[in-house]
Amino acid sequence: MSNNHVSHADLVPDNLKGLVADWSSDVQAFKVRWSKAMMWIFLVSDTFIFGSFLSAYMAVRLTTIEPWPNTSEVFALHVGGSDIPLLLIAIMTFILISSSGTMAMAVTSGYKKQRVKTGVLILLTALGGVGFVGMQMFEWSKLIFEEGIRPWGNEFGADQFGGFFFMITGFHGLHVSIGVVYLTTIAVRVLQGRYDRLDDYQIVEVAGLYWHFVDLVWIFIFAFFYLW
Repeated sequence: MSNNHVSHADLVPDNLKGLVADWSSDVQAFKVRWSKAMMWIFLVSDTFIFGSFLSAYMAVRLTTIEPWPNTSEVFALHVGGSDIPLLLIAIMTFILISSSGTMAMAVTSGYKKQRVKTGVLILLTALGGVGFVGMQMFEWSKLIFEEGIRPWGNEFGADQFGGFFFMITGFHGLHVSIGVVYLTTIAVRVLQGRYDRLDDYQIVEVAGLYWHFVDLVWIFIFAFFYLW
């Protein structure tokens, strides 16, 4: 009586054996680090959230029968005895876009392993984020206490205006605040020489992806909410 033993390997089709061998023989099957890939996955999921918010805003804006508030009037800043439309928003936008520039330089310096320069540039980027959030807090306080805008109503027009404004800008401001903490942590570790010891500065690029995303989202918010 013969004993025909069939191993598990014999059950695997020949066209899959090569794939199994490739994956099992290499520690890293993909060229992209998991940290970078997971950041991209997070940013894509976040894109859907912001996209849903802005799509809902556009739908309400186009279908409401009440007049929509004039953003040039609502967001005007009183300077020198006159109201200048969107002045504060323009400054906020300039600061955030400039911080993208310093973040890009930080990534370049990181790959050149210029530890001090990289850390300082990341801190400058985080400082830009602090300035942005600080001005956003000033904007919120002005609209709430001086203009009387609430999530459920306002005297400028459609009641939905306040709800969408605080939801969209608040959610984005939360991302900027998280980014400031994230970048500060990375900058401290860079200046401590942690990534020199690991001989790996790719985490700076991963942090840069997050910050560039936050800046890009603000461009859409600026265009759809403040300029429309």
